[in-house]
Amino acid sequence: MGLRRGLDRMKAVILAAGKGTRMGKLTSNLPKPMLKAQGKPILEHIVEGLAAVGVQSVCVVTGWKAEIVEEYFGDGAAWNVAICYARQIVPDGTGKAPELAKDFVGGDSFLLTYGDILVRRETYRTMADRFVGGNFAGMLAVTQKEDVTQGGLGVFDEDFYLTHLLEKPSAAQIRELRAQSWLKEGEPLYCNAGVYIFRPLLFDYTAKLRKSPRGEYELTDALQAMVADKARIAGHLIAGTWADVRDAKVLASLQAESSPQR
Repeated sequence: MGLRRGLDRMKAVILAAGKGTRMGKLTSNLPKPMLKAQGKPILEHIVEGLAAVGVQSVCVVTGWKAEIVEEYFGDGAAWNVAICYARQIVPDGTGKAPELAKDFVGGDSFLLTYGDILVRRETYRTMADRFVGGNFAGMLAVTQKEDVTQGGLGVFDEDFYLTHLLEKPSAAQIRELRAQSWLKEGEPLYCNAGVYIFRPLLFDYTAKLRKSPRGEYELTDALQAMVADKARIAGHLIAGTWADVRDAKVLASLQAESSPQR
């Protein structure tokens, strides 16, 4: 079953298992997605945004201080959405975390987002609308950035289908892509925005992952393997607000802004 317009039957998986070591003492006793931005947990902004566009079922993958997330959101009734949980006992990366929601997903396509990514609510809807209208194995939301060395660099063809995805590319790797004409001088660089839509085909690739040099299973490696097998992964350029709440500085900057989910 695919996504329907209006998102009335859409499922979503939120990866919220990480401790968030770059937050320092802020996450000593609190999972990163539960840190507050504009008076409420980051994760609550995400849940509210998904519910507002019609998502009815959410699986939250928890890990560090999992009970805090699970007790706060409960079954999701207060947000008009059904929430279940899956615990990532071993913090071994974003590549294996989605597999914990495999039974929840079943045969459906699903939206996947990291638990520290804030976007306008309409982003979820526009992604789903394009996904329904195309024959894609997946979709990757991106933003335009001058510096992509701290994130994931997405390289796309003329039809905006993914051809390469590099995690935290070095300046030398970017120069090499330009030398090989995968990237062209003067054209924007696209950064992985941490919001996706997948068909269950994704799990065929996460099951085969090997640990990266960082000692983790990387979701980006699964996407690159899909591309190598000619699976079509479409890019979706985010319009408007996007925030990767990666550290305390970003969190502090959000306090002075209106909600990015509006």
